[in-house]
Amino acid sequence: MATLSPIRSEQIDAGAAAILQTLHEAGHQALLAGGCVRDLLLGKRPTDWDIASDAEPPRVRELFPRTYAIGERFGIIRVVTELGEYEVARFRREGSYSDGRHPDIVEFTDAEEDARRRDLTINALFYDPIAGEVVDFVDGRYDLVAQIVRAVGDPETRLRDDRLRVLRTIRFAARLDWQIETATWKAACALAPSADTVSAERVHEELTRILTEGGAATGAQLLMDSGLMAVLLPEVAALEGVPQPPEYHPEGDVWVHVKRMLFELDRATEATPELAWAVLLHDVGKPGTFSESDRIRFNGHDARGAEMVDAIGYRLRMSNARRERIRELTAQHMRFRNVRQMRESKLKRFLRSPLFPELLELHRIDCVGSHGALDLYEFCRDRLETMADDPEGLVPPRLLSGVDLIEMGYATGPRFRRMLNWVEDAQLEGRIHSFEEARAEIQKHFPDEGERG
Repeated sequence: MATLSPIRSEQIDAGAAAILQTLHEAGHQALLAGGCVRDLLLGKRPTDWDIASDAEPPRVRELFPRTYAIGERFGIIRVVTELGEYEVARFRREGSYSDGRHPDIVEFTDAEEDARRRDLTINALFYDPIAGEVVDFVDGRYDLVAQIVRAVGDPETRLRDDRLRVLRTIRFAARLDWQIETATWKAACALAPSADTVSAERVHEELTRILTEGGAATGAQLLMDSGLMAVLLPEVAALEGVPQPPEYHPEGDVWVHVKRMLFELDRATEATPELAWAVLLHDVGKPGTFSESDRIRFNGHDARGAEMVDAIGYRLRMSNARRERIRELTAQHMRFRNVRQMRESKLKRFLRSPLFPELLELHRIDCVGSHGALDLYEFCRDRLETMADDPEGLVPPRLLSGVDLIEMGYATGPRFRRMLNWVEDAQLEGRIHSFEEARAEIQKHFPDEGERG
């Protein structure tokens, strides 16, 4: 059971409070709405401050000098102030959702009807700062105390109206670590097969929030149990039941491993959305590369997985930058097994790559989620710390350029890159340190490709 916190005026965002006061002085009802009220009652600092009012959109634009409409049909106006931007929405009721996303009819109404069209009881609370009281038409406070995630009204009707609400229900249950009310859970499972009608962009955004807002392992298991994972990410659903070699993965099958990693992800201090997605997807290549001889093996699952991540990213309409980063994290996550045997130049190139900080954290989480051995992680950390005082050790100044090679008598061509990389390798390994040494070594190792000096 949870204890609700009293809401104090000093907790309310100054910009939101000013808008509420202006609307009230103009004779309108104006209330804090939704998530910010929920968070205040739970003793948390809200990140968004939404306002619901009986003021019509033209009236809101009249009262505030800087506004723009973001949903005129829904009566939503964004008010711009020196303290930030805030949504002011007209109380409304909504008709059925023929397309599973947009209401067919929107009618302006009062606060009670507005509350009853919202998705979850804990998101349908209002707060009247003038009266200093919570306005609750749907027993949302009861569910906050009981730590229950419940749909407003009839669960199947409420979740069917907008299929994304099924994902939102899981997100809040995972983030808060609360139970989903039985009828709401049954409705979510029943509607899971129709989740593929939700736009890819909205699915991607909601899944990202499930992975990054806390409770990622719980959220992922709820996706699996509800049937949503099989619909939205069948590549991940396929991980369940795939055995792994116990000497490396004593924790169990691939899905158990991924869940353990997601649990550790919640403890990571600087987890990016790309890292979170990589944790979920890094082993999707295992089912298709499973083989068993002397032991269970997944040869090439990193490369196979990278191809699958690319397809998933396209399907979910991820940005190119995000898709490519998750793909590379997946493609390279097995490189750590060879770091002790790498030539010094290859190791240093690996350590200095822009991807390396996220890749190293993925490796750490991978180890914690399986055998627990962090020796290769510590090896890389130690090498980075050793070279911290000598940045040129990782990125040495260039000793030779293409112009220098031309002056030495070499003809331009693709081999220039090979020759310059050879020089840098020699620098990284400490074999050459000056222009003269670089010139001499190039002439020695590439004698037939240019004139001797």
